[in-house]
Amino acid sequence: MTIDFPLEEAVKRRYSVRSYSDLGIEDIKLSSIRSFIETLDNPFGKKVNFRFIDKEVTGQGEKLGTYGVIKGAKRFIGASVLPGPLSLEALGYELETVILFLAHLGLGSCWLGGTFNRKEFARAMDIKDNELFALITPYGYAARTKNITERVMRSMVRADHRKEWDKLFFRDDFQTPLTKKEAGDFAFPLEMVRLGPSASNKQPWRLVLSGKTCHFYECRSLKYGGLFSFDIQRVDMGIAAAHFDLAVKEIGKKGFFDLSRRPDTVQPENCQYMFSWVEEK
Repeated sequence: MTIDFPLEEAVKRRYSVRSYSDLGIEDIKLSSIRSFIETLDNPFGKKVNFRFIDKEVTGQGEKLGTYGVIKGAKRFIGASVLPGPLSLEALGYELETVILFLAHLGLGSCWLGGTFNRKEFARAMDIKDNELFALITPYGYAARTKNITERVMRSMVRADHRKEWDKLFFRDDFQTPLTKKEAGDFAFPLEMVRLGPSASNKQPWRLVLSGKTCHFYECRSLKYGGLFSFDIQRVDMGIAAAHFDLAVKEIGKKGFFDLSRRPDTVQPENCQYMFSWVEEK
């Protein structure tokens, strides 16, 4: 899919908002959010389902819990998908695209994968038993000041910090860091990936540029092994794919994602090949 707003502006405007104001969202924006979601797709061919909770209108969210992490939120979007290969990547791709659109509208959001009562939200959002209900986001206008919980959490995960290029991007193999100059036209898409959000800001993506093909790898953080019933860093890989894909389209590059381009190269421990983006000739 393509977007009709400046990607870099939305990426840099987006941050995790955990404290929300009482200011209501204008009807025209609420309508545009739903219309935007109806246009979504992803390069992995999976159907992602979105559901809304509006506590102001329905009252059904009054007992929904976020364990004190989110304050003042009145609206939530939930995303679910049928389990399967690349399903979490598809979910990450589409929900991040929604979150970027929210940022474009001047609205805050916050990825929630563990700090919400999944059973309560699943019941309120009518999630089916066969669906993987991985993530939600509150959305609305940010409060003028951050509460103490928000300030502590941002400090703990170093929310405004991102790894440098030489830790994330490589040329042909994992022994050769990629410079911005060597990246050429790919410098912008790669920088958009670098700026992307991820669970606890771990940035599990590693990208290897080989000619006109970019290989995506997931370098897992072992600490997440028992925390979730799913690999949340696969969602992060979907976020990386979204930032890259939207960026290459914005600069006019044509290409596609392919799972069969795994290069014959030695990869770091705990890293696995996920997919490649291939530029069309």
